[in-house]
Amino acid sequence: MSTRKRMKRFLSKLMLALLFKKKAVKIGIYGPPNAGKTTLANRIIHTFVDENEDVGVSTEIPHETRRVIRRAGILIDLKRKFYNGGGNPLPKVSRAKLMLDVVDTPGLATKIDFRDFMAYGLPEDEAKRRAKEATEGVIEAIKWLDDIDGVILLMDSTEDPYTQTNVVIIGNMEARGIPIIIAANKIDLPDAAPQRIKNAFPQHRVVPVSALKGDNMEVLYAEMAKVFG
Repeated sequence: MSTRKRMKRFLSKLMLALLFKKKAVKIGIYGPPNAGKTTLANRIIHTFVDENEDVGVSTEIPHETRRVIRRAGILIDLKRKFYNGGGNPLPKVSRAKLMLDVVDTPGLATKIDFRDFMAYGLPEDEAKRRAKEATEGVIEAIKWLDDIDGVILLMDSTEDPYTQTNVVIIGNMEARGIPIIIAANKIDLPDAAPQRIKNAFPQHRVVPVSALKGDNMEVLYAEMAKVFG
């Protein structure tokens, strides 16, 4: 076969691969402040990309993430990462791979008061600046819903799930027809009660996890492949 023909065949295969390449789904991580959204985004990246890469930092101060951060091109490969050929088989899923872009969003809140930041020792000027940025971040996160393929809605399982913020978030996403998985986070804490979240929102799949410790994350990944794949 001539060099010209080989090159033509190679280019033809390349074009087909590009044309039929599956588009990554954009998965937004949403929830109220301090629910663990950035911790979850970091956990996904540490598991499937690079354990030394972070999308952001998490502290006890609310609204630490005040801008939407997108990490593109993450391949969730359940069989390669979790199946060990012996015990602990994966939960049954129709597909074991999912290519996604993770979109870490600022904490959603119906009210942002600069005095809440001052309670953590921040000076008034810094607190007001953060409150302004946090408010802008909430607006940006809501706008991103127009371009999101699915949502992991994070809730703190140590807190009361019947809040105005949670109800508004879920209502907004249901109205848009966005697929939702609720992750009941912080099950590593002694006062965690994920069943309260299941009781509050029985119409949605609730997966108890600890994004910090990694507890039950393989179940969440399997659910993501099932719902978003």
